Amino acid sequence: MSAPLPLRNIAIIAHVDHGKTTLVDQLFRQSGTFRENQRIEERAMDSNDLEKERGITILAKPTSIEWNGYRINIVDTPGHADFGAEVERILSMVDGVVLLVDSSEGAMPQTKFVTGKALGLGLKPIVVVNKIDRPDGRHAEVLDEVFDLFVSLDANDEQLDFPTLYASGRNGYASYDPDAREGNLTPLFEKIVEHVPAPDLDVDAPFSFLATLLDRDNFMGRVLTGRVQSGTLKVNDPIRAIDAEGKVVEVGRATKVLSFRGLDRVPVEEARAGDIIALAGLEKATVSNTIADPQVTVPIKAQPIDPPTLAMRFAVNDSPLAGREGDKVTSRMIRDRLMREAETNVAIRVTESADKDSFEVAGRGELQLGVVIETMRREGFELGISRPRVLFGTDEKGGRTEPYETVVIDVDDEHSGTVVEKMQRRKAELTDMRPSGSGKTRITFSAPSRGLIGYHGEFLSDTRGTGIMNRLFEKYDAHKGPIEGRQNGVLISNCTGEAVGYALNSLEDRGVLFIKPQEKIYEGMLIGENAKTDDLEVNPMKSKQLTNFRSTGKDDAIRLTPPRVMTLEQAIAYIDDDEMVEVTPQSIRLRKVWLDPNERKKQGRKKENA
Repeated sequence: MSAPLPLRNIAIIAHVDHGKTTLVDQLFRQSGTFRENQRIEERAMDSNDLEKERGITILAKPTSIEWNGYRINIVDTPGHADFGAEVERILSMVDGVVLLVDSSEGAMPQTKFVTGKALGLGLKPIVVVNKIDRPDGRHAEVLDEVFDLFVSLDANDEQLDFPTLYASGRNGYASYDPDAREGNLTPLFEKIVEHVPAPDLDVDAPFSFLATLLDRDNFMGRVLTGRVQSGTLKVNDPIRAIDAEGKVVEVGRATKVLSFRGLDRVPVEEARAGDIIALAGLEKATVSNTIADPQVTVPIKAQPIDPPTLAMRFAVNDSPLAGREGDKVTSRMIRDRLMREAETNVAIRVTESADKDSFEVAGRGELQLGVVIETMRREGFELGISRPRVLFGTDEKGGRTEPYETVVIDVDDEHSGTVVEKMQRRKAELTDMRPSGSGKTRITFSAPSRGLIGYHGEFLSDTRGTGIMNRLFEKYDAHKGPIEGRQNGVLISNCTGEAVGYALNSLEDRGVLFIKPQEKIYEGMLIGENAKTDDLEVNPMKSKQLTNFRSTGKDDAIRLTPPRVMTLEQAIAYIDDDEMVEVTPQSIRLRKVWLDPNERKKQGRKKENA
């Protein structure tokens, strides 16, 4: 058997849309991982449909490339804090990080989140200023921002003495010169090999391995991914899983050992300390368990996972249109699917309600739970989703606490006043405000998560779609008291059938419509936003009365304003406490929880008297 190649294990950290996955594509190409004529998709590491469509990394994924006699294992980390549970554990598998920052946008909140975790673990960073060819690039200021960020995160002297490269991931070059506009990625490969230490692990000790990622394969069953911390593992060796307290979870054998080669998982006969592998053969072991030789009794210390901060209720779809578009509609099917999700996604917590018809799903944020819902609807599920609510805590004195987020907003100067006013109404505190060049202002707030639910759509309207908002979980702190919610009421359908253009034309004066003519509607469904603050029941099926009198001239042609069509995340953020989103494979509808108007009044009176 040939000697194993010298190893380097690195994670690539970047904020959403700073070019991380595109850079990994170029590393693949220039290392010879792909044949010259091999056809590969753009952003090869974005493996599922949602990642490709949204252009964000949701799942952390290891891969590996060979360059000049070295094997470089690369872990692609999610850039969004909602998927932070992946990030914290992933970093325990690597010995160094490549921090990618946009030459114009600079260090952003999600960069701060992941970088803080990496520096805390003592990992050595390499900073790559990406998109160096942007006309609005400001690489010198961005580098200062990165240095200030490292200082604020308590980086040690060795970490502050970081090497810097300037690159264009899309064009496939990196250089020590910020004015370079051509070349290849050889300087980056050389710097990784030179700056990132080889795994300093004991190959002769008994085998041990910390499970970092978990997924399920139809043929192999549970597949655990992580780095071999010590020793050597061969196929069919006896292994056992132990939890954080050292209790044995289960005993079994390593039926399959898989190593990463490019984008593929390849079966291997043996894995050694430092290798990142996927392991099959156990049925109960989960993330943060130690998988080891039977003689090992002390577990490997695992990174704690930040607690969920937000919860939504997933219920059986009970609308009059239920069961017409999806084929998975029963509570048993929903329960099984959510339990499978909670098994592989350890940042999610699922609790069954007493009536067994709904489930409370707690996670790190609206985006993370939105991805779960979107994945389920594509699999054929129909669901009723409630308004998100934050999970409160208590302090040492028994007082109520709630989650706060750091919110960084980039807006044109003319909109900054409106944004500050709206955020302060939502009990946010302004912590920093500075010009960021090109007529833009960067404003930083500390805001209760509760106040941010439903704000994003309003924010985009206020900034004419030009504002960028980034959020990051900050802390649990004192409860801020009542926060005003949505300002406008809604238009509620009082009948069931198909919407009529004539009726919608007369309803346009009342507010903004969510539906178009011939769309299926039912009693209690939200068909628009009222221009006033109260809810209004309307009839979207009213037809023109036909008489034998003729008017002079023809009837005017009906010209309707296009309806406001909401995405799943916008719909979830829009609804109020007495409303829900009906999600099916083909439609997203808004509705009242109580469809019957008399029941709504009864529940409203109950709430007032409570």
